[in-house]
Amino acid sequence: MQALLLIDIQNDFLPGGSLAVAGGHEILPLVNQLQSQYELVVATQDWHPADHQSFASQHPGRQPFELIDLHGLPQTLWPNHCVQGTAGAEFSPALEQHRIEAIFRKGTNPEIDSYSGFFDNGHRKSTGLADYLRGRGVREVHVCGLAADYCVNFSALDALQEGFAITFLEAATRAISADGYAQARQELLRRGAHLG
Repeated sequence: MQALLLIDIQNDFLPGGSLAVAGGHEILPLVNQLQSQYELVVATQDWHPADHQSFASQHPGRQPFELIDLHGLPQTLWPNHCVQGTAGAEFSPALEQHRIEAIFRKGTNPEIDSYSGFFDNGHRKSTGLADYLRGRGVREVHVCGLAADYCVNFSALDALQEGFAITFLEAATRAISADGYAQARQELLRRGAHLG
């Protein structure tokens, strides 16, 4: 069985949001159209506490997009985004949600970031997404959403590692950095992902 995995289609990643992905809103009509083609649609949601250590605001003297070491892991510092309970953390009102069967929240531990919908960045804790998909008989996962070079990419890589076949739906995603996505794309193809 194939599942459609919608990654972080949240207000803060769309134009006007605190960490807007250029052209992020352009994927919404296609994402809505795609959902009817799948038996199972699952979404992830960035869901950070206000004191999340990936926020530049938590590190005096540091600026967004600087790289630091956070408990032994490289960490890009971000503007505050997708804070639990805020409008920025909500799914886009333009996203059709009636076919979404389950939502997996990530980035809830203030001490570690979580780009992937499957694990935190240190692979210390699982979100339960892989077990959920296996429990539903899913063998193949098609991924889309925001952003191509971060959360969609890391979710796809973890899905491959968990034994799922992956199709990366390029038309239904947008990247923060074109260069970053070009590198991510090469790695995905090298690991056996398909582009859709």
